Amino acid sequence: MSYGSALRDQIAAPGTTPLIGVFDMYSASVAAEHYDGMFVSGFGFAASYYGLPDIGFIAWPDMLGFVQRLRGAFPRHHLLVDIDDGYVDPEVACHVVEGLERIGASGVILEDQKRPRRCGHADGKQVLPLDEYLAKLEMVLQTRRDLVVVARTDATDEDDILYRAERLAATDADVVLVDGVRSVEWIRRIREVVDGKPLLFNQIAGGKSPRLSLGELSGLGVDVAIYSTPCLFAAHVAMDSALSELKRADGRLPVFDTADGVGVAASTRLLERNIARNQEPRHQQPRERVGA
Repeated sequence: MSYGSALRDQIAAPGTTPLIGVFDMYSASVAAEHYDGMFVSGFGFAASYYGLPDIGFIAWPDMLGFVQRLRGAFPRHHLLVDIDDGYVDPEVACHVVEGLERIGASGVILEDQKRPRRCGHADGKQVLPLDEYLAKLEMVLQTRRDLVVVARTDATDEDDILYRAERLAATDADVVLVDGVRSVEWIRRIREVVDGKPLLFNQIAGGKSPRLSLGELSGLGVDVAIYSTPCLFAAHVAMDSALSELKRADGRLPVFDTADGVGVAASTRLLERNIARNQEPRHQQPRERVGA
């Protein structure tokens, strides 16, 4: 079974599939201990790889290189990749999709924003004319072999949100995402217009969307939930706290307590798992989805 088919089957199963946003190989190593699906977040990658906000700085060869390293370390995890607007040109979008499928990505998200782009939960987003986006999406759909394709709209006008969601659902895209959904009622309205097409919901701390459990999302008919930044923001808080404590202690490291912290041995064991995974059978029974 291909990686795309494996993710497609998981999405079709009862409940809501969680995909955890990762921003580098270490965050992915931690996430892999808890979940069997990852979301390669553009927000997290721009922050980690470039030290820049998520406003269009990502170069596609850098993203392909990251996904290749991820697939090498995590041969059985679902990998859904944020490719923004396909890096502007439809031809580039198709080239990137071909490359990601060869590498072993499970799926991609293609948005309808125009440049300068913004994080989906930021103000000031602008969208392409719908026909222009649909033409790009169709080229991507014709290019992929079995890769899952998520069609995403960043529309903010209420009528346009529903119209675009309905048009996206009518394509051969596997899943529809309306980013920046502001309420449960709007999830219900979008669910209605996309009819039977699988629906994806994006949760990001401090974003515009409500904080909902997987069980609540399942009850709303949401098939996939991506969590873009829990690893990134947790790392921010933990690093800031650790360095503040180091400064207060005049540079003396705290006493190591295996019950409270991570040392050399625990970190090494975590990373050794990335070698061991390649010695295990590739396909195993997927874990039961929360909310099923």
